[in-house]
Amino acid sequence: MDIIDFHAHIYPEKIAVNAIKGIGDFYSIKIDCSGTADDLISKGGECGISRYLVQSVATVPHQVASINKFIADECKKHPSFIGFGTLHPELENPQDDIEDIISYGLHGVKLHPDTQRFNMDDERMFPIYDMIQGKLPVLMHCGDYRYTYSRPERLKRVLENFPKLTVIAAHFGGWSLWDLALEYLLDMDCYVDTSSSIMFLGGSRAKELIRLYGADRVVFGTDYPMWNAQDSIDEIMSLGLSDSELERIFSKNALKIIGEEC
Repeated sequence: MDIIDFHAHIYPEKIAVNAIKGIGDFYSIKIDCSGTADDLISKGGECGISRYLVQSVATVPHQVASINKFIADECKKHPSFIGFGTLHPELENPQDDIEDIISYGLHGVKLHPDTQRFNMDDERMFPIYDMIQGKLPVLMHCGDYRYTYSRPERLKRVLENFPKLTVIAAHFGGWSLWDLALEYLLDMDCYVDTSSSIMFLGGSRAKELIRLYGADRVVFGTDYPMWNAQDSIDEIMSLGLSDSELERIFSKNALKIIGEEC
């Protein structure tokens, strides 16, 4: 079965150690992966992953251009990569960066309201959402009981205001706020991903969420470098889903989002 990891972070080798430390400190976890492109491919290849959505997040506006160039360069080096660029609400001229993302051949945008420290429904973001809707899908970090930036009700407001915006709501729509995510996002037009969730939800609740959202709306992600890829695959495989559901979650939905034939 084809497997696409639709949620992976990578960093340049010269800053990877510090980036990994920052992530570990932010989530209070120990991370064993290095965060580099070669390590992602090595670990994913061992368990049958064939393609990877790679991205990184700009915590300040001046990082946007260099991160987007880095992701584009890594995609050129590694044909198995699907690149998403980054944006920031404080960009002076976001249209230029959006045009760069498109010209680089990147397939979408990753936003992380908690680490970028903006409310996802902040009206400063509305011009950006308007510029990318119908053009670039957004992988959006969602949820965290410690913050209010990325709460599911904020995403609902975004989706209501920008109906042509394709959003993949990470972590089943709201890490640590899964019931709230279900309340606000079940009837909305968005995808959810499985990353960083099943080990906390437990198998039966995870399967229930997949069935409630529908397998057509769920994509697989490891959240590399945070977790072991094989464990993430095993979590999905243990749920007792049908082959059709697994195919959609592991690859078909991802290909639809980026506009490739299944």
